[in-house]
Amino acid sequence: MSEGTHYTTPAIVLHWLMAVLIVGSLSLGYYVSGLPFSPSSLRLINYHKWLGITILALAALRLLWRLSHRPPALPDYVPGWQQWSAHVGHWLLYALFFAVPLAGWAYSSAAGYPIVYFGVLPLPDWVSPDKVLAEQLASLHEVLAYSLAAVIAIHVAAAIKHGMDEPIDYLHRMLSSKP
Repeated sequence: MSEGTHYTTPAIVLHWLMAVLIVGSLSLGYYVSGLPFSPSSLRLINYHKWLGITILALAALRLLWRLSHRPPALPDYVPGWQQWSAHVGHWLLYALFFAVPLAGWAYSSAAGYPIVYFGVLPLPDWVSPDKVLAEQLASLHEVLAYSLAAVIAIHVAAAIKHGMDEPIDYLHRMLSSKP
């Protein structure tokens, strides 16, 4: 386990790669949800699914890295409630990194639309087609996605706040692995 003032290079790469993919997937999912069904919207839905599966795989890799590499400790002057909030926020993010794509995958299975990763690798269905279940899972996927967006917004706001107000620039710790 490494302890220091900055995150490791793999942690930084995974953080920013997932950030870009999640923002892209949330944006694409929101956009495509308002489109009428067509060949082009179907193509965009497949891109959204591929992003979700990629995010799921990266989340597993990131969790394994996090469990084997301790993140930098928060400074002692950070109030206890903020330290607790930071830990809860990070674990909420991790939970949602898994819950959102898994709910989407289950929804796709229940709706009878298989996921073929990058058009090449067919993924197994989680459940048998079931219209009622598909509607419930679609709602769950949507609620979880909006929850992820909200937790990300709070995370970004906290990072900016601490980057501007604190003696240690927290944002810099995730931009560079060198102190």
